[in-house]
Amino acid sequence: MSTTRVALRPVLNDAIETLRTAGVHSPRADAEHLAAHVLGVERTRLALSPLVSPDELDEFRALVDRRARRIPLQHLTGTAVMGALDLAVGPGVFVPRPETELLYAWALAQLEALPHDHAPIVVDLCTGSGALALALAHARPDAEVHAVELDAAALVWARRNADDRIAAGDTPITLYADDATDPALLTDLNGRVDVVVSNPPYIPEGARLDPEVAEHDPSVALFGGPDGLSVIREMIPNITRLLRPGGATAIEHDDTNGSGVAALLTATGAFTDVVEHPDLAGKPRFVAATHT
Repeated sequence: MSTTRVALRPVLNDAIETLRTAGVHSPRADAEHLAAHVLGVERTRLALSPLVSPDELDEFRALVDRRARRIPLQHLTGTAVMGALDLAVGPGVFVPRPETELLYAWALAQLEALPHDHAPIVVDLCTGSGALALALAHARPDAEVHAVELDAAALVWARRNADDRIAAGDTPITLYADDATDPALLTDLNGRVDVVVSNPPYIPEGARLDPEVAEHDPSVALFGGPDGLSVIREMIPNITRLLRPGGATAIEHDDTNGSGVAALLTATGAFTDVVEHPDLAGKPRFVAATHT
């Protein structure tokens, strides 16, 4: 068997073209992420690994072939990023998207604005893999973080990630197998919570989705009824009673529904500073509001 190492760059270029032909949205980035995964290096350090072994080449090409079949990149690497964390993801749980980093950054800014002697309370509704809750707990070890998820398969991933972060020394979060729309949810926290975040199911039924989403993300994490607002609409009363006066919430939504979510929050009469936030592409991404 040959042990001759080959140059990485031509192999990468071939992979990029394969992924581009397959309709992958970010072929260069995905090919480089897969190469870095195989080589065990950061993507930014690929230039320091100009040669690959035959075994590495075979593994890389196999991963590229699977990515060309539109299997999510994060299922192939086994991880997704949120804040400073690499979190385990795979079949059965929604893959956190880079756009949700903006929701994380907003929440972190809210916590940083609190008095230094105040131990914050955070609630993450529809936590999925635990991404937002765990990233916030990592960044703010003084915070009491509660995370709610209804789907049993997603909870397996959330508990795995939570256990990993405990082993790494982070402050534990509290996970609940519960429905974010249940009127009896977390009643012991009524009027005490500083920040509520949520990336709920919000895609309108019948929407056309990329294969990575339609074939691999669980439908329970995707669809929010005919208008995409069914979960959000029923969740807002819980958010309203959980937040303390001056507490804040941010809810991610479909890019067709920024004004709809803002209207739902405004209609309660319990919120001020209702603001629609775009993502880096300029599309409506989440709505934030402050409890009166």
